[in-house]
Amino acid sequence: MDLQLKGKTAIVTGGSAGIGLAITKALAAEGVTVTVPGRSKEKLDKAVEGIRNVKTVVADVASAEGADALIQQVPDTDILINNLGIYEPKPFTEITDADWLKIFEVNVLNGVRLSRHYFPRMLERKQGRVIFISSESGIMTPPEMIHYGVTKSSQLAISRGLAELTKGTAVTVNTVLPGPTRSEGIVEFLERIASTPNPTPQQAEKEFFEKHRSSSLLQRLIESEEIASLVAYIASPLSAATNGAALRAEGGLLRSIV
Repeated sequence: MDLQLKGKTAIVTGGSAGIGLAITKALAAEGVTVTVPGRSKEKLDKAVEGIRNVKTVVADVASAEGADALIQQVPDTDILINNLGIYEPKPFTEITDADWLKIFEVNVLNGVRLSRHYFPRMLERKQGRVIFISSESGIMTPPEMIHYGVTKSSQLAISRGLAELTKGTAVTVNTVLPGPTRSEGIVEFLERIASTPNPTPQQAEKEFFEKHRSSSLLQRLIESEEIASLVAYIASPLSAATNGAALRAEGGLLRSIV
């Protein structure tokens, strides 16, 4: 299927690994020129090596200064993918003010800052796409990392609020809700919360879905490419009727039908 994306431009935050890298590859394969910001030039170059239509910008967009640096170098874009995010398992009573502030700045404010710049320009042109990569945790807050769930709920609110401002344009703002998705970080996370010491990755994954995500219909980690294919469609002109939506790609983990 031709997603009609050839010649478009995109920014993918957190695009050098995991879901972000898969999104970068999917968009680039459709002929999109993708900008990937990141803190380390070495890591960026290694991540995008061999991918056509990709350029990198050394900027830590988790900070206000980094967001400004990206905006100075790339003042406009057709598609903005707010994917950058962090998480950590931590008992609620041990989550400090500093923890709350850090995760909120990385997971929420980075998308706010970039959207504040790029979204009005899309409205002026009456076309564009803003996509927030949230999580099923934005609807079903995980007790082992409540602060993370709060930031993902915040993304849903921001996305819907921005969508309300797009009436009469071809701009859309949507959120994608992945479930637990395979990455180096999540494998370490699953091993850390496993009940047995030194489990294999397979054992840790199996226990996680049995004990912590038993409602999942998939009963396995999602692959990054399975998220990226949905994001590429939402970024395309073919998705024009999808706006203000929270789109699930969480393996059937959430039991509600709306």
